[in-house]
Amino acid sequence: MSLPICTYGNPVLRQKAVEVKDVNDDIRVLAIEMFETMYKGKGVGLAAEQVGRTERMFIIDIPAEGDVSDDGERENPDVEMPLVFINPKITNHAEDVQVGPEGCLSFPEIFANVERWYEVDAEYADRDGVPQTLHAKGLLARAIQHELDHLDGILLVDRMSHVKKVALSGKLKRLVKQTKKAL
Repeated sequence: MSLPICTYGNPVLRQKAVEVKDVNDDIRVLAIEMFETMYKGKGVGLAAEQVGRTERMFIIDIPAEGDVSDDGERENPDVEMPLVFINPKITNHAEDVQVGPEGCLSFPEIFANVERWYEVDAEYADRDGVPQTLHAKGLLARAIQHELDHLDGILLVDRMSHVKKVALSGKLKRLVKQTKKAL
C-alpha cells in the first residue's frame, strides 16, 4: 500500500526522528509501504518523516544506470539495492565534496544544486535488525546524506543557496499554502 507523501509546510518534516528500539514486523511493513510510495513517486530515497512517521529510518534504491561516475564507471558495484537504513549514522566522510542537483518527493518539481561529501561511511541496521556498515560514493553517498538530513528535520530548502531560495520563493510559498490547506 502506497502512503501519502508529506510536502513542504507539513510540520512532521521538521521533527527529529526517534530511534527504532525494536526492528519488528511493523517496521518491515513500513519499509515495504515506503518502497511502494517511493517507486510511485519515481524517487531514489524516502525517509519515514516524508510519509508522516517519525521512526529513524529511510530507504534507498538507486538503479544501476544512476550509480555511475562522470567516466561511466559504477561507483558502488558491490552494493545490493534496495537498502533499508534503520537508526543510520555517518561515521566517516571524505574531504572531497560534490555539488549536484537534488530533488525531493516532499518538494515536487523543485530542484537545487547542493554540496555534499563525495564519499561517506555509514552504520545502520537493515530490515532484519542486523548491524551493517557501508562505504558509499557519488549518488548513493548523496542520497544517504539527503535522507539523513530528513531524520534530523533538515530539508532541501535549508541546503539551497540564498539566490536559489529567492528564485524559488513563489513556488515554495504556493507549496506551503497547498500543504497547509490539505492538513
